[in-house]
Parts: sequence; C-alpha cells; structure tokens
Amino acid sequence: MHYAQRVKRRRALAAGAGGASVAAMSDPTPNPAAFSCPAPLSRTQEIQVAHGGGGRMTQQLIDRVFAPAFRNAALDTRHDGAALPTPPPGVRLAFTTDAHVVSPLFYPGGDIGTLAVHGTVNDLAMCGARPRWLSASFILEEGLPLATLERVVTSMGAAARAAGVEIVTGDTKVVERGKGDGLYVSTAGIGWIETNLTIAPAAVRAGDAVLLSGDIGRHGMAILAQREGLAFESPIESDCAPLWPAVTALLAAGIEMHCLRDLTRGGLATATIEIAEAAGVAIALRETAVPVSEPVRGACEILGLDPLYVANEGRFVAFVPAAQADRALEILARTAPGGPPARIGEVRAGPAGQTTLRSVVGVERILDRLSGEQLPRIC
Repeated sequence: MHYAQRVKRRRALAAGAGGASVAAMSDPTPNPAAFSCPAPLSRTQEIQVAHGGGGRMTQQLIDRVFAPAFRNAALDTRHDGAALPTPPPGVRLAFTTDAHVVSPLFYPGGDIGTLAVHGTVNDLAMCGARPRWLSASFILEEGLPLATLERVVTSMGAAARAAGVEIVTGDTKVVERGKGDGLYVSTAGIGWIETNLTIAPAAVRAGDAVLLSGDIGRHGMAILAQREGLAFESPIESDCAPLWPAVTALLAAGIEMHCLRDLTRGGLATATIEIAEAAGVAIALRETAVPVSEPVRGACEILGLDPLYVANEGRFVAFVPAAQADRALEILARTAPGGPPARIGEVRAGPAGQTTLRSVVGVERILDRLSGEQLPRIC
C-alpha cells in the first residue's frame, strides 16, 4: 500500500474511534512519550512509591528531609556505610537494634522519632555503654504527608544531638498505600563500654538492692489516651528520655552496678521477672515503695490496668549492693529523668526465677508475665 494511502486509512480509523489522536496516528515518526510512564511530580507533598525507587525522587527526599536533620561528617560522605573510629584500648563495644511501630506517631511528650533515638540509646546505656552512633531505616507508606515525615525526622535529629549520638547511616523503603500504617522506624546503635564492670543479669547477687529511677506508667498511658481520644483531668505525658546521663553519673561515683534494665514493653513487672529468671535468683518488690503518679494511677484504675505492666521509655531499675543503695539514690535524684527514685525491693537467693510483690495490705503474691497484650503498639 502506498504511503499516502496508509496515512488516509489511519485517519479514517481514528475518526471511527472517536477522532482521538488523529495527528499522532498520521505521523509516521514514533513519539517516545507514548511508550513511557509519566514522571511523578518532584515537589509532591506526599510520599510516592518513586521516593523508594533509588532515583531522582529518592535523592530529593534525602536532600530535603534526612540530610539537614542528621548532618554529620560520616553521613556527608554519602557512602554505603559509615567508617567509625576504633575504640581506645580496653574499651569494649556494645551493639543493639530496635524497631518502632508506635501508633499514633505523635503523642504528648514525644513522637516516633524521639522514641526511636531514646529507645536505642537507652538499650546501650543499660549495658553500661556510652552511646556513640546510630543507624536508621525508614519504612514509609505511599501517601504519607511529607510534612509528617519532616516533623518526625527533625525531632529525631534533635533527640540524637541531645543524647550525644550521631545518625551515621540509614535506608528508606516505600510500600504501597494501605500496607505500612504511615511510618515505621528501625534503628541500631553502637556504644563504648568504658568500665570494667560486667553489667548484666548474670552479675545480680542475693542481697542486692533494687532501685527504680522514677515513677512508672507514663508512656503507655500517654499513648493509650492519645490513640483512644481519652481526656483525663490531669494530662499525662510520656516519660520518653535518654538514660545515659544517670548511668554515667553512677559509674563516675564508683557505684558497683550489677544490672540495669529499662522498663519498656511489659513494664516494671516483666523486667524484674526476666532478670530473676536469667540470674537464677528471687526478687521481692514492695508495692508501697513503687512510685506511680496520681494521674497514671487514676487512669489505670478507670481502665482496669496494672501500672506495674504499663510501658515506660525513660525509667530503669538498677541492682546494686545494699551498702551502696543510699548513695546511688542520691545520684539518681539529681540525674535521672522523672523521679523521685526509690528503693523498691531486694534480691533473695530463691526460689530461683521468682518475682514477688508485697501488696499494701501485706499480702505477698507471685508476679507473672502477661498472657496477652495489655497495651498494643506502644513503641
């Protein structure tokens, strides 16, 4: 068929189909745009799948959101990993990892960004380690407002600087709409153990005093109130805070700490149960000695919750020799967030693995792990 006849036929077919794209069909030169996907808008105000594709939009996200909030020398190399200095002689490394899926993302006293930093640096501090470096991975859901991500990352950077750590490497992935609940953050941390003490459950001994750094239950109740739209007479704020300043003060004073544990999921009860089992000792707690703020106590009574099992993000227990307990409490009173600290119990030789609580009426009962979730999605 002659070329002119082919063009005439294409025009006729296009007219019969509603006249769409007549000019394009009559042009013998292929149009590249007709065979490519439309490029996403680079200045979108929401996370798109292309933000996780490793291309231009990924780089724009890094330059606009992450680099300004986390900037440091290691991150500025823009390499696949961070080259970290070797610790001084005699200094051991501590390494930990954590994931954060809290809902809602923002709550009184903090957000998922501050939680990610404090949760990881506090795990290092419980090993007696000075927090030094963090990595951070973000799982973003398509449709997440970019302003929300910027707010989280900004507070995360501020929390890291306040805690004296640098976020030196990370990653970002995007999942399709409806598959990510907005935003998840996964972190890992490295710290330097500059003490010769072995701070671990295995070091706990019968006769040790059990010290609590401050009142309990704030974080879990703040999350629950925000998520469920509950309003209490006295607002409850999360206790989310870094714990290393209190730990390093105890170390500097020569307190012989045998074990430290931050009271996150499962609260005070679960933490002491875990330590009793790991150390092969018995732990006896006194309910009257455990500090609980009146707003938290009242909210727990209304909702039928036990504050001993409610999560915290800025509280810890310390196991120290009984002779050093008073001195340690003096230090915690000056340095630990929240407060006042309290001596809440002691360690006994047995029965091994058992934790008990003496109630306000003098009855002693055995504490056990929860069989289910008391407060879901609190970290």
